[in-house]
Amino acid sequence: MSQHPSLRVGGKIRKKRNVLKRFERIDKLSGEGRWKDGDKVLGLPKTKSE
Repeated sequence: MSQHPSLRVGGKIRKKRNVLKRFERIDKLSGEGRWKDGDKVLGLPKTKSE
């Protein structure tokens, strides 16, 4: 069964996500020096999704 054309995501048009995945938040926090190896993974501080 094929997918209806209105449900497909266009190649060039992509909506910006408001929420980062956990690994993306950890990468961003470690780059800022706010998270280091061995810290808790749950309850991470909020980050902007720029």
